[in-house]
Amino acid sequence: MDLKEVLQVLEHLAPLSLAESWDNVGLLIEPSKARPIKTILLTNDLTDPVMEEAEAMSCDLIISYHPPLFQPIKRLVQKDWKQRLAVRAVEAGIAVFSPHTSWDSVKGGVNDWLVGGLGSGQVSVLSQALASASHSHKVEFTVRSLEELNTIMEELKAADRGAPLQHSVRFSDSSSLHVSVTCSDSALTPSVQTLLRHPAASKSINILQLQKPPLPGHGQGRLSVLDQPLTVGTAIQKMKSHLVLSHLRLALGVGQTLESTVSTAAVCAGSGASVLNGVRADLYVTGEMSHHEVLDAVAKGTNVILSDHSNSERGFLTVFRERLAVRLPESVTVALSRADRDPLEVV
Repeated sequence: MDLKEVLQVLEHLAPLSLAESWDNVGLLIEPSKARPIKTILLTNDLTDPVMEEAEAMSCDLIISYHPPLFQPIKRLVQKDWKQRLAVRAVEAGIAVFSPHTSWDSVKGGVNDWLVGGLGSGQVSVLSQALASASHSHKVEFTVRSLEELNTIMEELKAADRGAPLQHSVRFSDSSSLHVSVTCSDSALTPSVQTLLRHPAASKSINILQLQKPPLPGHGQGRLSVLDQPLTVGTAIQKMKSHLVLSHLRLALGVGQTLESTVSTAAVCAGSGASVLNGVRADLYVTGEMSHHEVLDAVAKGTNVILSDHSNSERGFLTVFRERLAVRLPESVTVALSRADRDPLEVV
């Protein structure tokens, strides 16, 4: 199986279009010499120990949940640990792919897995993902005849580099024609300039911005109304079991105890404060929050469970491994990194 085919499977499982605009996802390192993909290594973070592990197993593709290359790079030198890893991957002919927030957003992804640790419930998305749309604006105008309309439509098509135009025409009582055309961001300005050259159209231009439709079930963070409410103490034990951790950090909300009831829980894998902020829930579960963000939540009576950043994400790799393996030939091995771990530990 070649790299392109594996990338198609990964795209099917979690479209990269679901990732946040600031993220750096997808194929980050592509070897110059193509080779069959026989061994894939899953890791939460690409570190020196993980790279050594990948080299030892003659890995062909590393899927690193966090992108090892994030900021723009002007040089590849040995003194920077991420650049050093990139060079090693290139030298070893190992491709590197990162899904990051596309896995967070996709239905059935990291956040659905995380909230599932508390039990079943009515789950909704906190920050709704929107569908990508090729057309972002609707331009409305009026013309006096079909001949004028045909002329304008040809000019508008040329302004949008020959792309097919979606348009509708409605006849009015005054024998004029009301026209509605959708166009992309890049075509908006030349389209308006085209209409301004036609007297009737120029006097009737109306521009509307189109809203992107929501993608149900996809987006950042999850809120669960639990089918079976539980106590704070029980929630802690369930999350320890789910995340396979012996310790978690807990901040009790004002007026709360370990016996207080949790009926609603909001979760966001990783660093979740920006998604959880302002959400009304009995419990927040995330990897990390700042001191003051925790204080804000506690003051509102919300309990907070923190696992440390990557501990809130890593367990999903086991789930994803099974999903990926069944879609690949038996000749492809999908392995979980044994060297990958959160850099923080309780001592």
